[in-house]
Amino acid sequence: MANQHGDFIWYELLTNDADAAARFYGAVVGWQERPAECSDRGYRIFAIRGTDIGGLMPLPAGAEQAGMRPTWLGYVAVEDVDATASEIVRDGGAQHMPPTDIPGVGRFAMLTDPQGVMFYVMRGAMDGTSTAFDQSQFGHCNWNELSTTDPAAALAFYQSRFGWKKGDAMPMGEMGDYQFIDHGGRTIGAMMRRTPEGPPPAWTFYFGVEDIDVAAKATSGNGGAIHYGPAEVPGGVFIIVASDPQGAMFGLVGPRKS
Repeated sequence: MANQHGDFIWYELLTNDADAAARFYGAVVGWQERPAECSDRGYRIFAIRGTDIGGLMPLPAGAEQAGMRPTWLGYVAVEDVDATASEIVRDGGAQHMPPTDIPGVGRFAMLTDPQGVMFYVMRGAMDGTSTAFDQSQFGHCNWNELSTTDPAAALAFYQSRFGWKKGDAMPMGEMGDYQFIDHGGRTIGAMMRRTPEGPPPAWTFYFGVEDIDVAAKATSGNGGAIHYGPAEVPGGVFIIVASDPQGAMFGLVGPRKS
C-alpha cells in the first residue's frame, strides 16, 4: 500500500440505475466506464484518460427498501482494516460490512462515524499509489466535504483515526466555521455543520472539470439538478453542488472560461 494512512484512495457510487448513471457522469465529467474484472455484483470502474478514479455498482438487494438512497461513498486508506474498524466501533461508530477481502484488490470494511456518516476503510493489495484524489487533474476528486451534525466531534474522530489535522477556518455566520482539514501536507477538504433543512449528514465529493459552465449545462441537460452555484470559491475557481438523475449528491469544481 503506497498511500498514507488517512488518504482518500477511491470513490464509489451506489445507485439504482447503473446504466443511466454511467451515461450521466460520462456526459458531465468525461468518465469512461467498464466492467470490473472478476466481479459478480455488476461492479464497474470509472476512469479518465486511462486512470481509474472510482467505482459504480447497484445498490445491494434490499437496501432501498431499508431506506438507503443512491449515494457516493469514499474509501480511506488504513494500515490495518480490522484494527481500525474495531477502534471506530469502540469510538461510537458502527460497522455495516465487516472486514472483507477482495482477491487481488485489498481488504475493506464499511462503517459509519459517530454522527452516522457512512464511509469505507481499505488497505490495498498492490503497491501502486491511488490518484483518485488529485487536485491537479480534471476528472479526479478535488475536494472532500463533510456535512455533519457535530463538526467538533467529527473533527476529533477523524483526527484520532486517520491523523488528519485541523487547518484554517472560514466563518459562515450562524452555521459556524467551514473548517478545513489537512493531511499529508495539503488541504484535502473541509467539515461544516449540516443545515437543518438540508440533506442528511454525508460526505460530498467534488470532481474537477475543465469548465464549470459547460459542466453545469451538461448536468441540467442530462437530467441532473443543480442545488447551488456556479459560485466562486477561494482560489478563483467555481463550484456547483448537484444531484444526479437517481438522486445521488455530488459536487463539481473548475474554472469559468467564458
